[in-house]
Amino acid sequence: MQSEKPWLSQYPEEIPHELEFTDQTLPSNLTNSAAQFPNHTAIYFLGKKLTFQDVLTDSLKLAAFLRKTGLKKGDRAAIMLPNCPQSVIAFYGVLFAGGIVVQTNPLYTEHELEYQLKDSAPRVIITLDMLFPKVIKMKTLSIVERIITTSIKDFLPFPKNMLYTLTQKQQVHIDYDGHEQIHSLADILKEEKAEEAELSDIDPAHDIAVLQYTGGTTGYPKGVMLTHRNIQANTEMCAAWMYKMKKGAEKVLGIVPFFHVYGLTAVLNFSIMQGCEMILLPKFNPLDTLKTIDRLKPTVFPGAPTIYIGILHHPELNKYDLSSIKSCPSGSAALPVEVKQKFEKVTGGKLVEGYGLSEASPVTHSNFIWGKNKPGSIGCPWPNTDAGIYSEEKDGLAEPYEHGELIVKGPQVMKGYWNKQEETARVIRDGWLFTGDMGYMDEEGFFYIADRKKDIIIAGGYNIYPREVEEALYEHEAVQEIVVAGVPDSYRGETVKAFIVLKKGAETDADELDAFARERLAPYKVPKLYEFRKELPKTAVGKILRRRLVEETDASRENKVP
Repeated sequence: MQSEKPWLSQYPEEIPHELEFTDQTLPSNLTNSAAQFPNHTAIYFLGKKLTFQDVLTDSLKLAAFLRKTGLKKGDRAAIMLPNCPQSVIAFYGVLFAGGIVVQTNPLYTEHELEYQLKDSAPRVIITLDMLFPKVIKMKTLSIVERIITTSIKDFLPFPKNMLYTLTQKQQVHIDYDGHEQIHSLADILKEEKAEEAELSDIDPAHDIAVLQYTGGTTGYPKGVMLTHRNIQANTEMCAAWMYKMKKGAEKVLGIVPFFHVYGLTAVLNFSIMQGCEMILLPKFNPLDTLKTIDRLKPTVFPGAPTIYIGILHHPELNKYDLSSIKSCPSGSAALPVEVKQKFEKVTGGKLVEGYGLSEASPVTHSNFIWGKNKPGSIGCPWPNTDAGIYSEEKDGLAEPYEHGELIVKGPQVMKGYWNKQEETARVIRDGWLFTGDMGYMDEEGFFYIADRKKDIIIAGGYNIYPREVEEALYEHEAVQEIVVAGVPDSYRGETVKAFIVLKKGAETDADELDAFARERLAPYKVPKLYEFRKELPKTAVGKILRRRLVEETDASRENKVP
């Protein structure tokens, strides 16, 4: 299967069609930047600054501890942290030790956490002290051997570190002395020596750097095996695409979480490789973001449409200067044209839509930041990336404007799914990754996503799998039948709606189901809309017609949950 790559004629002359990738491990980026920019600020976090040399030293200290306590090449280590200095140190510390990073969402419930950790079998988990009560149960269940905890205050400047302790509603006491396998990251960084890591036995092309969990048609998360080369290649593509960004001179606003592969590549690895300062915010708050941009002047702002919408709709938007922003690569969901236009007017920078998926590290397409871009399009494939629209009827590539499934090929495409050979063989065929997303390509090589073949809901940049939500709510004694679908939402792109048939004689309401769901699901997965029906439309063989339900949505019967 070959494509003619018409998009290459659209490339600005500054972007090469093919890149010569460096054959190195991901932590080598940190070593290189620490050598080139040792005293430049690598991380700014709520007033605390860490230089590239600081980050390298702390990462090597953690790596030394991990090796000393038994972590070997290929062992997994879970990181369950928001965007903070510790998440960067943990990421490179694990890789310097030869381990594989398992990215874990801090919002996971115990049930979700247990599933992921059982599947990936990490030797150690690095997490926040406030999450310790949840994580210690994983050790009790013999799922993990060792826990390393850290506190947000550990990397706050005085007096913020003192005030943080005073303002915390819930204090978590951890008895480190009483447990040989429970450790404080702060103590590790005080006591360990930064030993130079020997990574000569790591093969970037084949050795896994990250297990990035994602879902699919089954609804059960799968571990995407991303090698050092996968992520490194995608990071170098990112740098080539943003060719006006000067090495060692930019500031990147880090709101997109690192446990999401988009944040991992476009913020963390890009910033470290390019010697950029990362301005980290542990969660998105529109006013805090406005203040941060006004005061600290970031130049690069990767985000998702919901983030840009939240900023544009803030009542105090006009009080803040956002003119430092030069480029905003937008991912995770479709970017509304009006949001692009208004944000570019407010900042003077460029906001462009792209496309990616965890299986591709994640980016495969983007509109040109400085060049032709087509609103509503996901843009053109990145350097070294081939793409096409697969037609089942032809068993080959479709012609321009013909609809089919988007397929991609390139060095950023995953090694496969962790312990799931059949699933891997289903989505990777002859080197092509079948994305499951339906769309078309125009005559100039710009691609468009028309619909998703899978039923994944993308709300606020998060992937939500209907079956997982359905199974959680099926546990409620009053529920007879349920189907969950994504419906349009002006802020989140999509939101989760549950269509429910109750058992005969049973009673419940939206508020009760909401509380029930919140005990079993991360907050972003909990339905925001409930509709109670006498029956659900089905095919002759009993399959529920999910799409018809969305089309038949009756606003008067919705029960909205705040």
